[in-house]
Order: sequence, then structure tokens, then C-alpha cells
Amino acid sequence: MNKQWIRLAGGVATVALLAVGCSMSPSMTHAMPGSMAGTATSATKAADLRTGLNALLGEHVYLASAATNAALGGRQAEFEAAAAALDANSVDIAKAIGSVYGADAEKAFLPLWRRHIGFFVDYTVGVATKDKSKQGKAVNDLVGYTEDFGAFLSSANPNLPKTVVADLVKTHVLTLKDVVDAQAAGDPVKANKALRTAYSHMHMIADPLAEAIVKQFSSKYAAQ
Repeated sequence: MNKQWIRLAGGVATVALLAVGCSMSPSMTHAMPGSMAGTATSATKAADLRTGLNALLGEHVYLASAATNAALGGRQAEFEAAAAALDANSVDIAKAIGSVYGADAEKAFLPLWRRHIGFFVDYTVGVATKDKSKQGKAVNDLVGYTEDFGAFLSSANPNLPKTVVADLVKTHVLTLKDVVDAQAAGDPVKANKALRTAYSHMHMIADPLAEAIVKQFSSKYAAQ
């Protein structure tokens, strides 16, 4: 068990905090018929941005829960498959940030993202080993991390107040924590209920992010 999570902490896959992207990755874009491909309105671009963000963040939650559930259950092959898919999702999110804010932002985001991965890994290991001290430290680290993440997004977009972002990410951390707790307790009903809550919360991050980006780049997204 610990060996699996050490590998995950090293960046093999992403387990769990909120993952926040600032645009769609190529895999999330909508291909239109040839006759309409060059006539998409800016309003459509804004809608696609919002849809893409919700898809990426919702996918992150489900893949994260699949990885933690498999790891807690000791199902190695299933864990590796979920972890690989989850890592692909995290790469898409990093690329999404780069597509809006440039390569430097993408490079800065990825190590910041991976730093919080270790904290959530620590929490999951603490749950699996019933180590309350490890769990408590991991939760404190995750809550502290939300401030750093909020500062990062706020520095990129003045329409995203640091405290607002931090609070949204904190809620994401806590809702996903509930999923892991229920999984570890062997309660599938509670785990799936918690998963629905965690998934539903992601639109509360994706929607204001999309709105802030459209506002920041108004000339690109303004209706025509």
C-alpha cells in the first residue's frame, strides 16, 4: 500500500485536490461541421470554455476517486489504470492553463499542482494505516495549500480574488476527503453520495473561472 502511494506522490498520477484549469485542452474542444468551422461566434467560444472547464474538473473528481478506491482496496492493476488516466487529466489541466496564460504559467502550475498531491497522498495513507497524526497533518497541509493556490490564480487573473479561490478549493478538498473516508470505511452508499457532492461542487469552481477568464479577455470572448 505505501509503495503504491509513494509512486503516486512522485508524480506517477494525481490524487485529489481540486484541479483548476483556465481553458479547454485540445481533447475538450468541440469539432463543428466544415461549413461552420470558421464562423463560431465569441459567445460560442465562451460557452465552450465553460463546458470544457466543467468537463475537465468533473473528470478529475471521478478519476481521483477511482484511484483512491483501488489503492485503498489493494487492487494494483485497477489503481495503475485509474492513476494513468488521472495523470492524463492533470496534464490536460496544465495545458489548459498554458493555452490561456502561456508556457511559463503552464510550467509554474504543474509543480504547484504536484506539491499538493503529496499532501493528499499522505492523508490517504494515514486513513489506510489509521494514523490520526498523519491524517491531521495532511489536512492542515492541504488547507494551507489552498492559500498558495488561490494566490497563484489571483496573480494570473485579477478577477479571481485569492480568498474566494482558496475557499472554493478548500471545499473541494473537504468533499473529496469525505469520499476517501467513506471508501476506507467500506461504505459504498456513503462513498457514492459523497462523490456526487464532490462532483457537483466542481461547477462552483469551473463556472466562476470561466466567467473571470471571459472578463479578463473580453475582446476575445465578447459577443459579436
